[in-house]
Amino acid sequence: MEEGKGRVCVTGGTGFIGSWIIKRLLQAGYSVNATVRPHPEQKKDLSFLTNLPGASQKLQILNADLNNAESFKDAIEGCIGVFHVASPMDFEKNEPEEIVTKRSVDGALGILKACVASKTVKRVIYTSSASANSFNGKEDEVKDESSWSDVDYLRTSKTFGLWTYAISKTLTEKAVLEFGEQNGLDVVTLIPTFVVGPFICPNLPGSILSSFYFAFGDKDPIGYLQTPMVHVDDVARAQIFLLEHPNPKERYNCSACFATLEKVLEVISVKYPEFHVPTIDSLKERNDLKFPDLSSKKLMDAGFEFKYGLEEMLTDAIACCKEKGYL
Repeated sequence: MEEGKGRVCVTGGTGFIGSWIIKRLLQAGYSVNATVRPHPEQKKDLSFLTNLPGASQKLQILNADLNNAESFKDAIEGCIGVFHVASPMDFEKNEPEEIVTKRSVDGALGILKACVASKTVKRVIYTSSASANSFNGKEDEVKDESSWSDVDYLRTSKTFGLWTYAISKTLTEKAVLEFGEQNGLDVVTLIPTFVVGPFICPNLPGSILSSFYFAFGDKDPIGYLQTPMVHVDDVARAQIFLLEHPNPKERYNCSACFATLEKVLEVISVKYPEFHVPTIDSLKERNDLKFPDLSSKKLMDAGFEFKYGLEEMLTDAIACCKEKGYL
């Protein structure tokens, strides 16, 4: 008999969101099986996970790879819930869209099949992305869960810098929801927007680099003129909220506020004058994106409460960057 609240599995445990979910799960009294992708050439330093409070008693780390869905079987066995956070996209490789999508869909479906076979998994929470419902060529002011990104539009326009990632997330989310419906498995998807805040993982998350590119000296990140944002801790809390909710339904947007670049620059220039924040006029020539706003009404109507506003997201992220030596 598992002590505490039971055992759950988190895929992609070394990532920005995955590691924060693990932290919150351990604090909440769960035992956690975390999967990490093996690297044959080098052994990863996972002390940032093993040093988390409660990890020595309640955290197990297992190797698994989305290229081999069978490799997740041991991590899922005996679990009551699974958080599928791992994403197969290696942004540096510029892999063809078909390969990225096939790996993402096949890996997710393999994990869901292992959940069915386990006979113990009661619910799966799949971490999708705002890119799965934001890009369809329609200029809606606010998008809810009925909106899906249009794969043909993404392929044709390529307006989103990581359009292959957007396609893979869109088709994978549709596939996992369909699988759950057809196989009697309780599958819920969480759709985080631009995730900002402190990070447990050693590597600098891309969304934080894009938020403060001027501070890091990066002249050409994936930028935005406006975007919905959410604190990483709220994302982790929302994941656990959906696991514990008595009857969640399908998709849930997870966005705390709608931020313009002008507002972000204003907050940072006041709090951190040493960064020499550029003026909004100097950035108008950049071909940055205007992401649509996403409504989190469904999630809040279910009872979830966001804890963090824009200023806390930004200051928490910068404080962490300073602490880890990135700034």
